[in-house]
Amino acid sequence: MALLIFAIPLTVNAEEIIKKGETLNLERCIDIALKLQPTIAAAASNVRVNESRVGQAKSNYYPQLNSLSSYDRISPASSGRIVSVGGTSETFNSYSSVFSLNQLIYDFGKTSAQVRIQNLNLDSSRSNLRNTNDQIILAVKQAYYGVVQAKYNVLVAEDTVKQTQQHLEQAKGFYEVGTKPKFDVTKAEVDLSTAKLNLIRNENAFRVSIVNLNNVMGIPDAPEYSLDENMPFAKYEITLEEATANAYRNRPDLQAIVAQRQAAEKSIELARTGYYPVLTGNASYGWSGEKTSSLDRAWDVGAALSFPLFSGYLTKYQVEEAKANLNILKADEESLRQTIFLEVQESYLTLRAAEDAIPTAKLGIEQAQENLEIANGRYAAGVGNPIEVTDAEVGLANARTSYIQALYADKVAQASLEKAMGMR
Repeated sequence: MALLIFAIPLTVNAEEIIKKGETLNLERCIDIALKLQPTIAAAASNVRVNESRVGQAKSNYYPQLNSLSSYDRISPASSGRIVSVGGTSETFNSYSSVFSLNQLIYDFGKTSAQVRIQNLNLDSSRSNLRNTNDQIILAVKQAYYGVVQAKYNVLVAEDTVKQTQQHLEQAKGFYEVGTKPKFDVTKAEVDLSTAKLNLIRNENAFRVSIVNLNNVMGIPDAPEYSLDENMPFAKYEITLEEATANAYRNRPDLQAIVAQRQAAEKSIELARTGYYPVLTGNASYGWSGEKTSSLDRAWDVGAALSFPLFSGYLTKYQVEEAKANLNILKADEESLRQTIFLEVQESYLTLRAAEDAIPTAKLGIEQAQENLEIANGRYAAGVGNPIEVTDAEVGLANARTSYIQALYADKVAQASLEKAMGMR
């Protein structure tokens, strides 16, 4: 069935994404959300940040080439204790230009550890992006089925209004011919007013559900569109053991924290390199003199070995900090594994309960419909009373609402289980 959506005011950007009157299915709504949700854009930018940090870490592998050019106008002091260049106190110019080259030769794994850490951080940010996508997908599914449920509730409320309206007309007819008392008419009028109020509440809930879906999709100013969804029921075939195994294998938030834990392990290695020397090579070539036409040339080539003798126990405390951070991440990883197990169990049990409820809820509609027909027949035959009819109408409305709720619960439970398993 097609559900008509009445959206809030239109903007140009919204119309470029959703055409007015377009019919959207669940996949289309998810696609829009994955493109427009600002939380996804932020997570994607964080991935790019970590890609840049990998490149920054790798920069130490490459030679560092620098140039320095300078010009000075020098006027030496005239004091007898200070003698100017060349034994004269005249003002003169000084020009110099130097190119220097530095190359890391060996740093006992410091640079390679930094690169590995940044690569692991990059993996973690990519997993976080996947987790953000999965959260948005779940939110879209919940909001989408929420709109469908709200629309069905409106249809039930509309049917209830029609039924109570018919009952009122029937009661008036009986009253006019003198077969029923005035009480039946006033009772039917009260029932009709109650049904209309319930319809107003359901229509408002429907509009609110649309606003929620638009917001989840990242397009709050969406134009008027329709949803195409019948919420068909199909049993989700999977065991709890399979669901749990899928979750431990696929959950992006678990993969993210595993990468963070591995990066913390490498951070201990990185901190320990503070105990080791660093070997670098260097070379320079330059010109200097008082005149640009006659500059003296100079060059040098060499190597330097820097060995930390004492740094105020800085490296010691850096290693201890890295170990403590690793312990934190190990505890967080175990906590997340327990949370995942709980989420899978809850989602699985909720899904099975929803699946079991659907046949019962469907049978309830059939029984309530039959009960209403009996109550209407008894009332038309003059042996029933308006309270029986009212109770039957309310019972049918409640049964239909319960069936809609059961279908919605089944779809949301499926979506929650898929999210808990890290599957789409």
